[in-house]
Amino acid sequence: MRLFLGVTFVYAGLDKLTDSTFLSAHGPGSLGETMRSVRDTSAVPWLVDLALKSPVGFGYAIGLGELAVGLGILLGLLGRLAALGGALISLSLWLTVSWTTEPYYYGNDLAYLMAWLPLILAGTPLLSADAWLRHRRRPPAYEPPASEGER
Repeated sequence: MRLFLGVTFVYAGLDKLTDSTFLSAHGPGSLGETMRSVRDTSAVPWLVDLALKSPVGFGYAIGLGELAVGLGILLGLLGRLAALGGALISLSLWLTVSWTTEPYYYGNDLAYLMAWLPLILAGTPLLSADAWLRHRRRPPAYEPPASEGER
């Protein structure tokens, strides 16, 4: 799950950050145009209005957020926080862009939201920077001093 979500979010972030069409306020394929097209059908129009105040800035925020979440979950660094960030991104996309998708299971943002939940609950306990850091912080096991006869 970590590998799939991490690679997907790194790719999505890089794709957004390198797409000049997406990072535009106007024009086909731009974030601004996408936000204007979903504004009236969104479950949270106030969030769309916020994005429309600065579509380019919002586009950079989404792209950088996806990149940070993807790298965090791949490395297992602050795994629960990265998973929470991924879930919040997925939730915001579901409530805005994917909200009117019918039937609902065609919209992938809800599925991504559900995929983040186990990582929020469990974190990244294996093969992760979190596990390595936890191991390094653990004090050495207590060894009683040797008795006179053992020296």
